Amino acid sequence: MNAPRYARQALIKEIESTTGATLICYVSPSPRQIDRNDVVAMVDLLHNVTPGSPIDLLLHSPGGDIDAAEKLMTLIRKRAGSAPVRVIVPDYAKSAATLLALGADTIVMSDSSELGAIDPQIDLPDSNGHISTLSAQSYLDAFHLHAKSLKEDPSDPVARLMLEKMEPATVRKLERITKRSRAIAEDLLKQAMVKDEKRATDIANKLSDTKRWHSHGQMISHENAAGLGLDITYRAPNDPQWLLYWRLYSLQLWAADGHIKLFESSWASLPMS
Repeated sequence: MNAPRYARQALIKEIESTTGATLICYVSPSPRQIDRNDVVAMVDLLHNVTPGSPIDLLLHSPGGDIDAAEKLMTLIRKRAGSAPVRVIVPDYAKSAATLLALGADTIVMSDSSELGAIDPQIDLPDSNGHISTLSAQSYLDAFHLHAKSLKEDPSDPVARLMLEKMEPATVRKLERITKRSRAIAEDLLKQAMVKDEKRATDIANKLSDTKRWHSHGQMISHENAAGLGLDITYRAPNDPQWLLYWRLYSLQLWAADGHIKLFESSWASLPMS
């Protein structure tokens, strides 16, 4: 009954023998998201990693808690010390998972890989009381647009009606959330990938730009990511190393089956519901 797990861990060891880095994996198929409980599993994965040694993280996630994502990468970087950290994205690392990846020295991507915008998503009730997931930045953009219109024309009925639906407390909360997301992105980038503070700020702003990314799920390919200034290591789909990553990811995704998050290394396999 443990044969599939043993096979995956044998494959991890095979990959490690070719890269010289410890490989840890976090496979979290949608709708499972990054959250604070992931810290326990990550600490377990890092327990047997020799401090100061290079670490590879195979990452698949739709996103989640931005503060949890920051803590996960902080744990990895502290264990690696001055050694390089790579994040391998076989399929997608979106939203908070993109934030996590920004803390690496380089992100390994292929044609199937995608990152995502880092503008936070929030759940707010609509006029009928139904909960809808909205972009925090898009909400703020709409607020400022209507506020400007009302300032220019105090009799503007549309602007007045729309602003009446937007609570000042909600606006302030969303401003804090979006500012926090960009701050995390900048801090993680400056740890390794981008030393220059101005460049880090520019990349964080571009990844948060709702005018550039028309939907939160829009694909940021390896070409797009490199164009933004991120350090991207491209692997062709038929590259022997990439084929090993893809085989491992496929086996782990099948094991997760959409019901669990799977944390795995050559010595540990931790499914979390």
